[in-house]
Amino acid sequence: MLKRKIYDELLVWKKNKKNECLLVKGARQVGKSFIIEEFGRNNYQNMIVINFFKHPEYKSIFEGDLSPAEIYKRISLQLPDVRFEKGKTLLFLDEIQHCPAARTAIKFLATDDMCDVISSGSLLGLHYKEMVSVPVGYERQIEMFSLDFEEFLWAYGYGEEAIAALRGYFERAEKIPDAIHSKLSSILREYLAVGGMPDVVNTFFATHNFQAVNQKQSNILAEYEEDINKYASVTEKQKIGACYYSLPRQLAKENTKFQYSVVSKGGSAKKYEHALDWLTDAGFVKAVYNVSMPQLPLRAYEKTGEFKIYGTDIGLVTAMCGFETQAALVEDKLTGPAKGGIYENLIFDMLTKRGIELHYIKKESGTQEIEFLIEQNRGVIPVEVKSKRGSTQSLNAYLKEWEPPYAYKITAGNIGVADGKMTIPHYLAIFI
Repeated sequence: MLKRKIYDELLVWKKNKKNECLLVKGARQVGKSFIIEEFGRNNYQNMIVINFFKHPEYKSIFEGDLSPAEIYKRISLQLPDVRFEKGKTLLFLDEIQHCPAARTAIKFLATDDMCDVISSGSLLGLHYKEMVSVPVGYERQIEMFSLDFEEFLWAYGYGEEAIAALRGYFERAEKIPDAIHSKLSSILREYLAVGGMPDVVNTFFATHNFQAVNQKQSNILAEYEEDINKYASVTEKQKIGACYYSLPRQLAKENTKFQYSVVSKGGSAKKYEHALDWLTDAGFVKAVYNVSMPQLPLRAYEKTGEFKIYGTDIGLVTAMCGFETQAALVEDKLTGPAKGGIYENLIFDMLTKRGIELHYIKKESGTQEIEFLIEQNRGVIPVEVKSKRGSTQSLNAYLKEWEPPYAYKITAGNIGVADGKMTIPHYLAIFI
């Protein structure tokens, strides 16, 4: 079984909740149902699973009176073997986007202590299904992503001691031994091709076959296309697909912002902005906004019309580029502008899954651009990303103008500190 960080978040919720249900939201196939059921089996004597996608007839449980007593009665009629024991029962409402009334019922179930309630749903369905009433104040939300690189290392067999040792090198800014650096750089390149979708990761470790990995990813992308056809309006379907599959071209052009003309000739914000909103709501992509100045709070200085788009799973991004590109990445043979864009998406993947909000800065005049800005230790910290070793003219100019307390330069090289910059290899971005 793949070890997931979100499991600990579920434990914290169980311990500290008070009149509060939990919603685990995220893109399709990131492992929501699996980890919640594993949590339920390990921490409750009774678990009741209601999956509204597999069993649409269960929607009738939430028709009419939504008092907890009535809901429990209807559950017992639909699932005769269930047991409700106070403090010992978990009610898991899976694929809740298919039953808006169940989401409404959350606020009533939250105030009843007969059982704990966790629901899950895709971001897509939760945004595009009509809700009668959203349970504000009675529902904690957690967004779940595919495996991050640290979880990938766990799957590789790296334990807590090994991860702690790596963190020690990072915190001491101490050079990592060459053999370890070489091995971890190789594993990171595999992560570029595999990514973190649980089914894909399991396939990789079961077969060590990158062709099989690519086929799994192709299947997921095909299912995403089915979601687009299922949920999107007739007028938007083609636009959404065109925007999503423009991602490799957007990354390869080293654009300083998302360019609608890359999606199609004559493309414009008016034509495609709703398509991007759809993809963002679905959890397929996220936007990173340019700022006019690197000052706290970064949100106050966002340029709403200037943003970059990144895929939320690096493996699906490279799968869109094709198997030969994935193979070249694993073998460290890829060259050209596309490589820089892919590594930029990699660091986006690694930082976003740590819960870090990202921005970037690109001045209207000149070529100075910093890939990412993060808020850390009461300041704005620049993060420059290089696919290999190289000079950092933009970062040097930024340091001179803004004098941040420190800066990160992420490259293929080893650790080093000089002139206000901490250089770290890509794989250590998990500790930023």
